[in-house]
Amino acid sequence: MNAPRAVTFDYGQTLAEQDSELLAKRLGERGARVVPARVDASSDAAWRVYNAAKRDGYEGEDAWCRFMSALLTHAGATELGAFGGSVDAAARWLFSEQPKRNLWRRPLPGMFELVKKLKANGVPVGIVSNSEGRLIELVRELDHVDDFIVVADSGALGFEKPDRRIFDHAAAALGVDVASIVHIGDAWEADVEGAVRVGARAIWFSAHDGRPLPDGVRVASTAPGVSAILTDWGLLPARAC
Repeated sequence: MNAPRAVTFDYGQTLAEQDSELLAKRLGERGARVVPARVDASSDAAWRVYNAAKRDGYEGEDAWCRFMSALLTHAGATELGAFGGSVDAAARWLFSEQPKRNLWRRPLPGMFELVKKLKANGVPVGIVSNSEGRLIELVRELDHVDDFIVVADSGALGFEKPDRRIFDHAAAALGVDVASIVHIGDAWEADVEGAVRVGARAIWFSAHDGRPLPDGVRVASTAPGVSAILTDWGLLPARAC
């Protein structure tokens, strides 16, 4: 396995999570109701639906809407009359609104700070995300665009994880062989399996559910946990005793 030389991050649920307050506000604009705390509590179940959709070959809007429909169902969204009473129609509307007001804008603790540490240590850093085509505008809005050499957005490129082309695109922009990347992401099918298929290392940004981890794959659910793995792999300096 190649020595790691660069790091790529998934965006949603890795660098930033969905802003449930904003989601409730956007639905409220159409008269629908959902409780932000219930949205947050329903996230894990909805992501399991997304992972199943990816396994079944769904991509882009279809995979995104399966996630969102499950999230709204589990969170008990109500007063959906503007959407014909359908969570699926509400999900399609939310997807169409993503370019105007991306819901994934609540930074996860310590993750953007970790990006800056890698950059300061001379490590090329990029984003590889299944997104809607305007991710770079969101990253710029959040004032982090200068931290990344590349923002590989599937919606702009026309191919998405786990397709190797999106990893190859990022590697070329970072100036490294794709097998020299460490990719960090929360989705097993898109992020971990995608990285493994191109010979890269991966950090599964998740609570470990006990499944066997392939060679070159580690798991961490917090920024300090990710940092410890990157230190072990030589991408960050070890702290002095």
